[in-house]
Amino acid sequence: MRLKLNVEYVTDLAGAPSKRMFVKWAHASLKGMRRASVTLGLRVVDKAESAALNKRYRRKNGPTNVLSFSFEYPPGVRTDILGDVVVCASIVKREAAVLERPERAHWAHMLVHGIMHLRGYDHENQKEAAIMEAKEAGILRGLGFRDPYA
Repeated sequence: MRLKLNVEYVTDLAGAPSKRMFVKWAHASLKGMRRASVTLGLRVVDKAESAALNKRYRRKNGPTNVLSFSFEYPPGVRTDILGDVVVCASIVKREAAVLERPERAHWAHMLVHGIMHLRGYDHENQKEAAIMEAKEAGILRGLGFRDPYA
């Protein structure tokens, strides 16, 4: 599968992974999809932008670690655009420290998690959460990271 990943860094937090790393993680997250190509957007943001998006689209106050926005195209239109993932850099950094997890592992988890939402997985109930978490854990193990849910 061909992947086009458009990465925008709109925060100056040091330690954010390179585009090359994001591409590697995105490829792993897309395995098994029956598409010749996929286009994704990734935006690395600060708390203010994360909070504004979270309020506008989820009606929740405050910033969050990752948001996913599926591309909704008109019926009958074929496209390789899957959607966009927005990750808040400072929250990833803080959560990694609190969870005592390497930052790179948490970055990978956030991107994998966001892409799994774009692929149609969710965690609205225990059954859905178990399926999504198992998929994420498998992808992350394949990338050399520990199971974030263990």
